[in-house]
Amino acid sequence: MNYAQLLFPDFSLILCGYLICRFTALNRAVWGQVEVLVYYLLFPVLLFHSIVKSPLDFDAASSLIGAGWAMGLSGIALAYVLPHLPGLATHIDRRDHASSAQVAFRFNSFIGLAIADRVAGPQGLSLIAVLIGVCVPLFNVAAVWPMAKQGNAGFLRELVRNPLIIATASGLAANLMGFVLPTWLEPTVSRLGAASLALGLMAAGAGMQLGALAKGKALAIAVLSIRHFLLPLVALGMAYLFALDTTQTTVLLAFSALPTASSCYVLAARMGYDGAYVAGLVTLSTLLGVVSLPFALGLLRPLAQ
Repeated sequence: MNYAQLLFPDFSLILCGYLICRFTALNRAVWGQVEVLVYYLLFPVLLFHSIVKSPLDFDAASSLIGAGWAMGLSGIALAYVLPHLPGLATHIDRRDHASSAQVAFRFNSFIGLAIADRVAGPQGLSLIAVLIGVCVPLFNVAAVWPMAKQGNAGFLRELVRNPLIIATASGLAANLMGFVLPTWLEPTVSRLGAASLALGLMAAGAGMQLGALAKGKALAIAVLSIRHFLLPLVALGMAYLFALDTTQTTVLLAFSALPTASSCYVLAARMGYDGAYVAGLVTLSTLLGVVSLPFALGLLRPLAQ
């Protein structure tokens, strides 16, 4: 399978966002508002809809969920320990680490949902929706904790205001209670979700910037190495450990190699941290996704068979 060709539609939207932002009147001020719209409305709608539209079989997906959580907790642990590693401690600013640790384990759901059907079919789309549903709360709690602790902010207050956690928790609750979206509302919700994918990918491109990374190169290398190299290797180990089938392994490896969430810098800036630095990490992570996804799916996946 040609993974570069497979990923082209998604990364072409990112490139379009970058070019439009840099070379037209639709500049950064415009795309900043688009990010807010996607983060607070469109993407929560997509998350909620993707979770409630199909009954979740937690028993059938229990091994994948366990592998996803184990991989995620490994990424969180690796990110948290960075300031305490010999040789790195003196080169890492604690405040920058608090805001950018999330880059090492959060993921771009837009790209994940966009490619899941193409790499693993309808079953893959359903499985990655389950992974997103169970991992978003964990990963967002882990993202908020260092910043709340470092900035003496209210941890619980930040969690209950996070739209992705609200959408995921309500979607899971609705699914478990057997809620079915009314037929007349389905087209509207579907179109809002589709808009979130296109606008989210373009907004990620519009937000790309690298200049701020000059001040924290060691931290940047560390968190991006976890995100794009170590986590796919951990995912391969978890596929063996949890005895995942071929489709589950494909989904987990794709999930492990996704670029980091474009909302990382929105969250960092909203909590009073250096959004430009985190935006630079998101930019590099987005570009590295072109390498890490073929690495996970093209090189590592055959080893799991």
